[in-house]
Amino acid sequence: MKTISVPRDAATVIILRPAIDRGNGPFEALMVHRHPDSIFVPDCYVFPGGCIDDDDCSQEAASSFRGLDRQKAWQILVDMPTEAMALGAWVAATRETFEETGIFLSSDPHDRPALNCYRRQLLKGEISFTDILKREKWTLPTDRLYYFAHWITPEFLPYRYDVRFFVTVAPEDQEATHDGVELTGLTWITPRRALAEYEENRFDMVLPTIMTLRELDRFDSIAAVIHSVRKKNVPAILTTVTNKDGRLVEIMPDGTIFSPVL
Repeated sequence: MKTISVPRDAATVIILRPAIDRGNGPFEALMVHRHPDSIFVPDCYVFPGGCIDDDDCSQEAASSFRGLDRQKAWQILVDMPTEAMALGAWVAATRETFEETGIFLSSDPHDRPALNCYRRQLLKGEISFTDILKREKWTLPTDRLYYFAHWITPEFLPYRYDVRFFVTVAPEDQEATHDGVELTGLTWITPRRALAEYEENRFDMVLPTIMTLRELDRFDSIAAVIHSVRKKNVPAILTTVTNKDGRLVEIMPDGTIFSPVL
């Protein structure tokens, strides 16, 4: 009997900005390209993000928030194992975005060279994210990260993640650069364009990313996206993978069949 791996809790961030060319939609999302040698979704475009670690759930990290505490976070992420992990999702979302793209999601005044230095130290493991926050007295963006979606990797796969998707508006004064380690590139692209290029086999993505982009493409502005989350019910979506007519297909909870499985 095959052992089903337990999914690791993770967080990802959909960063939006007004589209430069509005012919393909009113706004763009930041998509990062995973390294071809990655053990999980290699060579695919995803939103920046990663696993929630112990430091993200620490009291030190929690003290960097204003307007959101563990209890309030757990009221939003009700299916998290603990209050600490619920708030840790916001920390991980911010930290992973900073590590992978260099974008620091905070309204606090900050010096760009200092951020670049901290990012290099963080990627080398020379400093923790909470140490940076404590040293600089920076606060985390409780009013800038909105809970948008929740996807769980199918039981079929050996590496599984329980991922909370957040959405935010890109800071105007920052540019994104990929880390050159887990990622080999990044791009700003409208949901409509990303989906069209996927259909043309020029923009590889997995189902959670595709379905999230389809949902985003229904909005006519970033403001409308943000407004939609205020009363949004966010169910956990767990798909199944099965063999149908000699090929692997992924099935949504409503029975919709998606193929191929990457």
